[in-house]
Amino acid sequence: MTRRTSGGLLRRHRDFRLLWCGETAGKYGAAVTGVAMPLIAVTTLHADTFEVGLLTAASWAPWLVIGLPAGAWVDRWRRRPVMLAAAAVSLVLFGCVPVAAWCGLLSIGLLLTVALLTGTAAVFFQTAYSAYLAGLLDPEDQPEGNAKLHGSASAAQIAGQGTAGLIAQLAGAVNGMFVNAATFLVSLGCLTGIGFREPRVPVAERPPRALAREVAEGLRLIAHDRWLRTLTLFAAASNLALMGYQSIRVVFLVRTVGLSPGLVGGLIAAVSLGGVAGAFCARRVAARVGDARATLLFELGLAVGALLMPMTAEGPWVVLFVAGGFCVTAGVVAGNVIKASFQQRYCPPELLGRLTASSAFVSYGTLPLGALLGGALGTALGLRAAMWITTAGIPLAGLILLFSPIRRSRDLPASAPARPRREAPATS
Repeated sequence: MTRRTSGGLLRRHRDFRLLWCGETAGKYGAAVTGVAMPLIAVTTLHADTFEVGLLTAASWAPWLVIGLPAGAWVDRWRRRPVMLAAAAVSLVLFGCVPVAAWCGLLSIGLLLTVALLTGTAAVFFQTAYSAYLAGLLDPEDQPEGNAKLHGSASAAQIAGQGTAGLIAQLAGAVNGMFVNAATFLVSLGCLTGIGFREPRVPVAERPPRALAREVAEGLRLIAHDRWLRTLTLFAAASNLALMGYQSIRVVFLVRTVGLSPGLVGGLIAAVSLGGVAGAFCARRVAARVGDARATLLFELGLAVGALLMPMTAEGPWVVLFVAGGFCVTAGVVAGNVIKASFQQRYCPPELLGRLTASSAFVSYGTLPLGALLGGALGTALGLRAAMWITTAGIPLAGLILLFSPIRRSRDLPASAPARPRREAPATS
């Protein structure tokens, strides 16, 4: 770790600065893709609502398939090489989309394949990244690091989603994929420049445990701990509703409200301003009222604003989409900042990769289900009715936190209770 000096974390910690730059670039590219991919499906390939939902589901499905073993593998390996490999794979795959379009090979099947494979790379990158940050920063720097990373990610979303609409309008949605490919090139350069190296665990010192046993240990950690269990179950329910509406919001704004692709990108970018606000105030509010109370405020109080979005109509009524989305995004990002700092201080370092993957398996595993649900509801009931149902699920998910130990606490605990050690069987 870098020796602490005066000044902000970005100024005094070169390795964190490089990680921050690379992650911000990657989030910008992901934001461009999040708008460009549905626009390609809707405007170029004329996909129906269910196919657009399936496209979103494909990018998150790998968390259900390989999320658990990925955590065990990441705990066995050094995290930085995993991140480098994942970024390189994503660079190649996203660059293939416009090339395929030029060759006349672009199809929904190809987009689904790219979404599935880049989603797989994202599983490894995100799992390794969460565990790597805890080793890179001193514990007292982790809350500031998480806040800066989440805040810059939200700012990158604003820029990415706004420019995605403009790129789609000026140069075509397909060309937006080149932007995402280029951001992974930046990410590769930044990761390569980081000087911090994790210690390699000699092979002889690695316990010869089966993969299934390591995976089960991560799941038991969540199942047996009331704090981790509550936050994970809430994240699963919340993500189901969030992805339900996000998977159809582009189609809703284009086909039901009647907006142009450029304006759609601008509205979604404006919504992302909430993420910047949430990241900015998360630590300050948590320090003033306690991080448990702040979690309730952000994840339940602000979530009620989601009910404004289905009322969106053409003209000045588009402000309802921005206001509702702003509240939801602010609450989600602020809650994620608090949760990330809590997990990094609460979980033993040697289990952090498995904790990250196990909680992501449960919480991210509902994302593809939410995308399919949104597409199915939009097809069966219409887009506006589907928006009402999915957005109503966001504040309802917060009830999990309200009826949990978090409601009776000011702060989340600083460390996990000591785990009892198993005694070795006596030998004669």
